[in-house]
Amino acid sequence: MKQGELLRITLQNPPSSDLTAVLLDHKAAFYKQANGEFLALMPVTAITEPGTYPMVIQDAHGAVFRKSEVVVDDARYPKQNIVAGPALKQLTPLPGEMEAVHGLQQATTPKRFWAEPFEKPTEACMNSRFGVTRLHNGKPTGNYHRGLDLRSGMGTPVHATTAGVVRISQMFRLHGGTVGIDHGQGVTSLYLHLSKLAVPEGTEVKQGDVVGYVGATGFATGPHLHWQVHVNGVPVNPAIFAGQVAPCVAAKSAYRPSSSRKQSKRPAQ
Repeated sequence: MKQGELLRITLQNPPSSDLTAVLLDHKAAFYKQANGEFLALMPVTAITEPGTYPMVIQDAHGAVFRKSEVVVDDARYPKQNIVAGPALKQLTPLPGEMEAVHGLQQATTPKRFWAEPFEKPTEACMNSRFGVTRLHNGKPTGNYHRGLDLRSGMGTPVHATTAGVVRISQMFRLHGGTVGIDHGQGVTSLYLHLSKLAVPEGTEVKQGDVVGYVGATGFATGPHLHWQVHVNGVPVNPAIFAGQVAPCVAAKSAYRPSSSRKQSKRPAQ
């Protein structure tokens, strides 16, 4: 697989129902599916060094059930410069903001709500792709873009990409208007910079339900939607589930997409 992608590991009639796949420092639990198979989704980050890595499947006591090797290929993500003024650079998160976002990204609800293919949250073109190395005003940040930026007009409805339970529906300072959905079995999604929220926390949504409206709140330089998908705590390319999103023809000159973030100070983008 390439950087920022995932493996789908299936087992039939495993010796235990409590198995976990381990690759690098990532763990992926197996969940029984409707067809009787056990499925684990094993992601790698966009900055994992290309190479060959050992992966094991083990039980709850650490006993190894199976060993294999995984090859991670270079995705060749480009660089992107973000022009941010002093006001944006001085934004700080609200108390509990980063904890809420990180908590969602680590969610491992046993029930599976999601189904493929995912729906794109808006039909807009893409201004900033997943995985690009981010610079701020020409200076390296050490961060990369953990989602897709979709160029959408102010107030455009944002749809749930697949079914799940809304865990976050808040107007944050750094992330802006934020909706976070737990899709079950380690899959979550985030929709950032919203101008308005459409669903309260705890709502069970279906694919296509409106969850908010596009805005330019938080660390954003213009109206757009930042859409992010996490699998077992790791950001992955949303195109894995929803298919490729067409890039905007004049994205580089016409738009300055949202900033990347550091885990402690910047939005989870």
